Amino acid sequence: MKAMTVQELYTLNETIAKDIFEGVTYPWEVLPKISSFILELGATLSEDEYEKHGEDIWVAKSAAVAPTAYIHGPAIIGKEADVRHCAFIRGNAIVGEGAVVGNSTELKNVILFNKVQVPHYNYVGDSVLGYKSHMGAGSITSNVKSDKKLVVVKTPEGIIETGMKKFGAMLGDEVEVGCGSVLNPGTVVGSHSNIYPLSSVRGFVPGGSIYKKQGEVVEKQ
Repeated sequence: MKAMTVQELYTLNETIAKDIFEGVTYPWEVLPKISSFILELGATLSEDEYEKHGEDIWVAKSAAVAPTAYIHGPAIIGKEADVRHCAFIRGNAIVGEGAVVGNSTELKNVILFNKVQVPHYNYVGDSVLGYKSHMGAGSITSNVKSDKKLVVVKTPEGIIETGMKKFGAMLGDEVEVGCGSVLNPGTVVGSHSNIYPLSSVRGFVPGGSIYKKQGEVVEKQ
């Protein structure tokens, strides 16, 4: 389904991880590759711009990382990123330039494009968040189904099998997720869409839409 392809969802020039998407049709295909990609990329980063912290953690010298934040490698924290008090980065994480990882936010196996904001009590796991996307306070990606079966992506054209047990959400560029929302496993939200607060989202939300509730998705005017 073309609307869910990497080219339709993301501005690839807005991530240091651009090369991981080469030869990929759907963005979730990169999830198993994030760890090894970070190790490869980290070894090439300029020592004038990045410092290596511990094992397999590269932090831009211009980034602000609170002393109370915890970062487990492999991880890359981009230029002018802001990693705030008690952020918990569990590994396999690329935090883009100017991105915000806020108080008590947890990341695991993710790519955050430049200027992404996950600033307040968010959980983002096994997900890709596009340029300038924003998750409101308390909104999370749920990355494992309750029955532990493999995640599928439900689209108007049918089901896409991913073969993955862990898959959170793919958010296109400039997506706004309202406070307290849950993005269920296999959620894909097209660019420039808005999700109402307290939503439970599953499947595909077209770009340029407003998701009000299940079965009520309207085009932006």
